[in-house]
Amino acid sequence: MPEFSNLIAFAAVSLGMVLTPGPNMVYLISRSICQGRVAGLISLSGVALGFVVYMLCAAFGITALLLAVPFAYDTLRLAGAGYLAYLAWSALRPGGRSPFAIRDLPRDSAGRLFLMGFLTNLLNPKIAILYLSLLPQFLTPEAGGILGQSLVLGSVQIVVSVSVNALIAVTAGSVAVFLAGRPTWIAVQRWLMGTVLAALAVRMAVDSRR
Repeated sequence: MPEFSNLIAFAAVSLGMVLTPGPNMVYLISRSICQGRVAGLISLSGVALGFVVYMLCAAFGITALLLAVPFAYDTLRLAGAGYLAYLAWSALRPGGRSPFAIRDLPRDSAGRLFLMGFLTNLLNPKIAILYLSLLPQFLTPEAGGILGQSLVLGSVQIVVSVSVNALIAVTAGSVAVFLAGRPTWIAVQRWLMGTVLAALAVRMAVDSRR
């Protein structure tokens, strides 16, 4: 079992991560607004499964193999960067829309919502890097088995991320209605989100492995 201070510190780091705009947040917001809270929460369950996969890979050392093979890592990294760039362009292009803009998207089945949430999370190699770079800093051999500590810390990250994203999914509709009557606010939000996503895409594309 990890030390209590490590649990609190890792939870704080996880909170900072989930509050940073990214593809998971954008996807959950869009689905919650156009298809309702239940659809957003179903999508979130797919995102959560993606976190579980990465946690298990990191805990059992499989992710280290991914990062050790340049082609495998680079393929995943560039795919994630391309997806972020697409989201950024969708927000910044002429006539682009904010993820909080009320719109009528095709309704997806529960299975597709779950699958897209899962794939959206898997297409982010930063999650793999996060687990490899952060988890070792919070592991103490004196506190017990490293595998057990890794699973506990990973579970903390998942609980924090899922809780915050669930709040986003549930409140996205209310935020959208608030912004709908305030075009200036929604334009600022759209450009801010697009700029952040573009910066993340560039950073992911040029980032070297650590």
